[in-house]
Amino acid sequence: MSDKKTVLEPNEKINIENLLRDLENYRPRRRGWTWRTPAPKLHMGPFAYEDASAPLKQSLGLPSSKYFDGIDPQPMSSITTEIASGRFEDDIRRMRMAAWHGADHIMVIRTAGQSHMDGLIEGTPQGIGGVPITRKQVRAQRKALDAIEDEVGREINFHSYVSGVAGPEVAVMFAEEGINGAHQDPQYNVLYRNINMLRSFVDACESKKILSWAGIAQIDGAHNANATAREAWKVMPELIVQHAINSLFSVKAGIRKDNICLSTVPPTAPPAPCVFMDLPYAVALREFFDEYRMRAQMNTKYMEASAREATVTHVLNLLISKLTRADIQSTITPDEGRNVPWHIYNVEACDTAKQTLVGLDGIMEMIDLKDDGPLREKAREIKERACLFMEEIVEFGGYFKAVEEGFFVDSGNYPERNGDGISRKIEGGIGHGTVYERDDDYFAPVTAHFGYNNVAQYDPDAEDDPAKLIGGSTFEKPEKIVYIDELDETDNVRLRLKEGAEFRDTAKVRPEMEWLADGIVMINMFLPLGKREAQVAALEFAKQMNLEDAEVINVEIMQPAEGTRLELKGKLPGFVDISKLDIPPEPHRLSDDEIRAEVERRPFRIVAGTVGEDEHSVGLREIIDIKHGGIEKFGMEVEYLGTSVPVDKLVDAAIEIGADTIMASTIISHDGIHYKNMRRIADFAIEKGIRDKVTIIAGGTQVVPEQAVKAGMDAGFGRGSHGVDVATFLVEERRRREK
Repeated sequence: MSDKKTVLEPNEKINIENLLRDLENYRPRRRGWTWRTPAPKLHMGPFAYEDASAPLKQSLGLPSSKYFDGIDPQPMSSITTEIASGRFEDDIRRMRMAAWHGADHIMVIRTAGQSHMDGLIEGTPQGIGGVPITRKQVRAQRKALDAIEDEVGREINFHSYVSGVAGPEVAVMFAEEGINGAHQDPQYNVLYRNINMLRSFVDACESKKILSWAGIAQIDGAHNANATAREAWKVMPELIVQHAINSLFSVKAGIRKDNICLSTVPPTAPPAPCVFMDLPYAVALREFFDEYRMRAQMNTKYMEASAREATVTHVLNLLISKLTRADIQSTITPDEGRNVPWHIYNVEACDTAKQTLVGLDGIMEMIDLKDDGPLREKAREIKERACLFMEEIVEFGGYFKAVEEGFFVDSGNYPERNGDGISRKIEGGIGHGTVYERDDDYFAPVTAHFGYNNVAQYDPDAEDDPAKLIGGSTFEKPEKIVYIDELDETDNVRLRLKEGAEFRDTAKVRPEMEWLADGIVMINMFLPLGKREAQVAALEFAKQMNLEDAEVINVEIMQPAEGTRLELKGKLPGFVDISKLDIPPEPHRLSDDEIRAEVERRPFRIVAGTVGEDEHSVGLREIIDIKHGGIEKFGMEVEYLGTSVPVDKLVDAAIEIGADTIMASTIISHDGIHYKNMRRIADFAIEKGIRDKVTIIAGGTQVVPEQAVKAGMDAGFGRGSHGVDVATFLVEERRRREK
């Protein structure tokens, strides 16, 4: 076994080649799900938090955290990011990005159709609609997550699917390879994958037993009913029934209740009055299943390609989670509508969850859900309908009979029936006729085996541990695992890494959205055309921009006659060589506290105005005004003279008020007038005998800092400058002069 540890440096890319080296000897360092560590009454920066978890060692805070000393509080709910690019090596990079933004539940979606494969896949072929779930892929990503969790300072749970006709085999592999969470729901197999009912439930027994042994958290798939039903808000009673069947079945198979997670999805979305409709369902569900965990996610049924629309719905869903309970907060991105799994939206969804949950911290300390009125009445009604639904299933002859009659995913509000439910045959489906009764002397010398195993005939002392009869199974002796590296010579990670070598750890770079150097970019565009004309015209503009494989991914009508907003994606054919670029250093900025302390030690007196015949004022006001983060926020006193200020008046005003700083704004640049005015200010200050007593700076969108200094200024500030840049210079310039 290799004990060489992968260590990540924050400013270095993760090295996939090094990660894959010696992979056959990697062993997972733990098994089972890990929940976040509570940090009650956490104090971070100037704030106290009621519902926070332990902070991360390294992370990236929300954009607004810069106003609060860069703090990055973490909510108590685990946050999921869902990954489905098709290439596991690029997913590893996305995992790292998501972890830095607070994700601790990495859910890798399997490739399309894998639920119908009757065995494990080996190697690392490229997937469609997800990643092929293979031992090498799982092992490499779990190894990467070990390093990532060391980097951020928190355990990260790795998750995929234990379903389909190879469910038990996949469960075994997950237990061997340190997977922490898994979808396992025999009803999902039956209803949505048309796997034979008997086969699905028998396989689930074995799978759930293995999940229990490995401490893997199980998430069910009941939410698919209201993501599939034509009128999803009417299937709330059915959802509760599905949760009940799978949860109790899991308990009977041996899984602890605190490792069983109900996958709950709000039944509606705006423009429906979603909180009014969805909150009673959330309350009913959590009251019925108070011993189980809750995993909340968005309803993909209502997800279009608009990032804004998806984010608003996500926030409303998060509000319901906060008002009730969500142990795991899943984040589904607009990729569901676009069918393009992009890095940036994984991260944005994680940030949306973190931002909303932290923003709602402590809300339940201030409010109560009403004990009467429509909330409780509706929650009780949903429960009653669910109980009646379950009673009818029993009376009708059981679950299999009910499925055959199309009871499930029927968009009638029970006891109504709409006749559009999913119907499956008991004697049909994938895997029909493949379940066989065990012989009386059946024996399997393996761990975590479900059902009758007849161990006593070989060794009565081995009944609780039949694997000891063979010196331990692969669960106890991982060296017995047969590790297969690659099978397909034309489709494997080695070839993909070789193909992308030109852009891996070199100075060459292309934009990317999904895979390294895929060249994909997204363009926002408004066209004053109707919907159909706008789509065709947008693709023509894409050709003019030399974008290849252009595709419109989102269309929103602003007004039928006036115009349409579009988003399109396409591939840039070229690349940039970073080594040939002149990259300026990051602007040096003092902290707000350091600037304020300097101003308190010795106040500044500043005179400012737009000089010459220039009437522009907006830029200078943004540098000055406290509202725009200007220098006034540090306590600097500014005498503003307005616009079109003669240069001699600017200098005379400085003398009159005893200013130590002159700030000149100048936008107009015709015939170099902005630099000529700077020279005149400097010369007039010399003539008046104050040049060595004042700091003189100039700024504007056309100002080049180096040229401003040549024109006699102490500093120049061009496009993109901010108040803190000016304040930093003034403080450091005064310190220099005081030495």
